[in-house]
Formats: sequence, C-alpha cells, structure tokens
Amino acid sequence: MTDTFVSAETASQPETWRAAAALLPDVAAALPRPGERVAVVGCGTSWFVAAAYAVAREQAGLGETDAFAGSEYPTGRRYDRVVTISRSGTTTEIVDLLRTLDGQETVLVTAVPGSPATHAARHVVALPFADERSVVQTRFATTTLALLRAALGDDVDALAVQAEAALAEPIDDLLDAEQVTFVGRGSAVGLTAEAALKTREAAQFWAESYPAMDYRHGPIAIAQPGRLVWSLGPAPEGLADEVAATGARFVQHDLDPMAGLVVVHRFAVALAERRGLDPDNPRSLTRSVILT
Repeated sequence: MTDTFVSAETASQPETWRAAAALLPDVAAALPRPGERVAVVGCGTSWFVAAAYAVAREQAGLGETDAFAGSEYPTGRRYDRVVTISRSGTTTEIVDLLRTLDGQETVLVTAVPGSPATHAARHVVALPFADERSVVQTRFATTTLALLRAALGDDVDALAVQAEAALAEPIDDLLDAEQVTFVGRGSAVGLTAEAALKTREAAQFWAESYPAMDYRHGPIAIAQPGRLVWSLGPAPEGLADEVAATGARFVQHDLDPMAGLVVVHRFAVALAERRGLDPDNPRSLTRSVILT
C-alpha cells in the first residue's frame, strides 16, 4: 500500500483493537448488560458493525439484540438500552434519533468527544485513538467492534494477532478480478456487507454480499471465470466446490471474520490505487452525512 491515510489506518488496527480492550474496565458500565433488551444503531459502516455485534451478542446468550440503520429505528418500540455508533458524532440520523430518545438509556460510541451527538446521549464511549483522516472507515469500525466483543468476553488480543497476520496476507493475485461477492454466516453477515461497501467506496468496484447459505438461492448465477466469491469465516459445506464449478475463484482465509475484514481493507485500497483513484477521498462521499 502506498502512503495514504487509509493505508496507515488499516495497518494500525491491531494496536487500536488492543487499546479498545484495555479501555473496557472504564466504560463497561455504559455498555449492554446481560439480559438487557438492546438495540444497536448506525449508518453505513456503523450499521454493519451494529449488525455483526447484534448477532454475536445473541449467540453469546446475553439477550435479545436488534440492529437498525439510523433512519429505520422503530421509535415506538422500547429497549432497555440503545447503543448508537457514529465515528464523527455528527451524522444527522444519529443526532436526531438520540434527541428523540431523550430520557432513555442511550449510549454513543464515537471517535470525537464533544460532537453534537455526545450532547444528546446519556452515556458516551469515546475512542479518539481510532479516529481517521480518510473518508473511508477502517479502524474506527473494527475498533468499535473489538470493544463490543471484549465486552462479550472475546479474547481481543488473540484477534489482534490475527489482524497482524491479515496485514501480511498476499493480495496481489486477487487484484485482476472483475467482480467480487462476499459471503459469511452468523455475525460475519454484517461484516460481508461492510466488505462489499468498502470495495465499492474505495475502488468504485462491483461488489455484493450475501449470507453464505443464501448465496445458492440466485446470486451464484453471476459467478463465472474472472470473478471472486470471498468467504469471511467458515463456508457451508460444499460451497467452495459449487463456486469452483462455475469457474469463479473461491477465496477464504483461516482468520476470524473481523481479521478477515482487514485483508479486504487492503484489497479495496490496492484496487483503488490500481484504478488510479484516491482511496482517501472516494467519489461523491464525505466523512459524515449531515443533512440540511
């Protein structure tokens, strides 16, 4: 990777994940408690992180957890705690939602202390060490998830070791692909959506995502030579062979899906650079969506 902000931010993820885990004792009281009914809300990348965490929390048996895009939160529904995620703390849908939920148990996870959303949330978890200069999110998203996974009892240091391995995974032989479809299961489904978004944002590249079991129900029809089907985490039995039969290439790394996303970050940046694009400043995008 060349000297871009997003390249440096991608490479820093093992360090920021460990920093997030170390922060947990100081912020645990603000985060969901076992048995609470929880909603997790974000926009774009933050929504996909919310979706990954929601599944992981339910799978851990810690309570019902729903994930929503900021604009789609059901304001008539009551939760014990609403966790919002916003890197900048300025995203209009999140600021408006927190104001609507005034008086309820709300939490904001953000990289920017003192932002408008921090004044509307009851609890604020600030991760300024994970903030980014690139428009494209990488480390803030995964660092937020690292913190939330640490709260679930996951070994974040072991995940950081896997992220270090992800930074060394070869990707050059993937860059000639004409299209990529990301697949995953469980909590990885949200991360596959983020993987596809990152590839579209940074490189203006055709990328899709699906639950791995659902991939056979239609999307496999576009698989053909020159295209990738990339699994984050273990794939369903037989899927690799079915993809191979289409002539497409099946890609899978022996990594936790969150660490596997680091490989995707590097792939997206490398694609952008090969296509002559600036991965720090994607077309038509800004750091935060602020509606007037």
